[in-house]
Amino acid sequence: MNTLYVFGQYAWLSVRAQLQYRAAFWVAAIGQFLTSGVEFFGMWALFNRFGDLQGWQFAEVAFFYAVINCIFAVADAVSSGFDQFGSFYVKTGEFDRILLRPRSPILQLAGHELALRRVGRLAQGGIVFVWASVSLEFDWTYARAALLLWTCMGGVCFFVALFILRATLSFWSTETLELMNILSYGGLDAAQYPMSIYGAAFRKFFTFVVPLACISYFPLVSVLGVEDPLGSSQVFQVLAPGVGVLFLIVIVQVWQVGVRHYTSTGS
Repeated sequence: MNTLYVFGQYAWLSVRAQLQYRAAFWVAAIGQFLTSGVEFFGMWALFNRFGDLQGWQFAEVAFFYAVINCIFAVADAVSSGFDQFGSFYVKTGEFDRILLRPRSPILQLAGHELALRRVGRLAQGGIVFVWASVSLEFDWTYARAALLLWTCMGGVCFFVALFILRATLSFWSTETLELMNILSYGGLDAAQYPMSIYGAAFRKFFTFVVPLACISYFPLVSVLGVEDPLGSSQVFQVLAPGVGVLFLIVIVQVWQVGVRHYTSTGS
């Protein structure tokens, strides 16, 4: 509980600092809203031209889009410190200061900056979520709502883990790690569509190597109440988001290995 309190204090200070420049905040947030809105317009244009996507209707795919964008917005907002880790903390030696403080480095980096501008992507995803839910005429039972919350939790853990993994690799290479951008931002783009439309090799990679499908496609198929074209069982769909939590636990252990191998810049 003390850890959550400290993180809350970090987040509150970050929000207060950003709101000192309200015009800059609103410009950044609106920019995020419009950027993600352009992505959704491209999706609408695709369905307007072809009608459906391997049997998936526009409202169903919009539901995938909305949930994964809300998940990513939250994960991205709390991972700003890890995103800047290699280019700032390692190169400048600022990480030495963090190691001297009597708090977990992960907690300090997570509280470095709560990127409030991500509220733009979150709001846009929320609007699409409401529209898709109404269009699909969802009967929001407690079980369905609980599974959706469980999916969001697993998804946030998964994307935070990717940002931590990128920061961890900076212990050995401080240059820009574009491969991790492919997995994080590229993974976001891939998860906006049902995984069943992709090739077998692609699906296996994002299920068994980088478990993106486990925090997006499989549980959301169950939330939608449709039969999975890939043949997954109901039990697997419900348990799948837990893989995102386990992925975060594993990546945190990898992070600890990186910290033990860290060598100060001496500056």
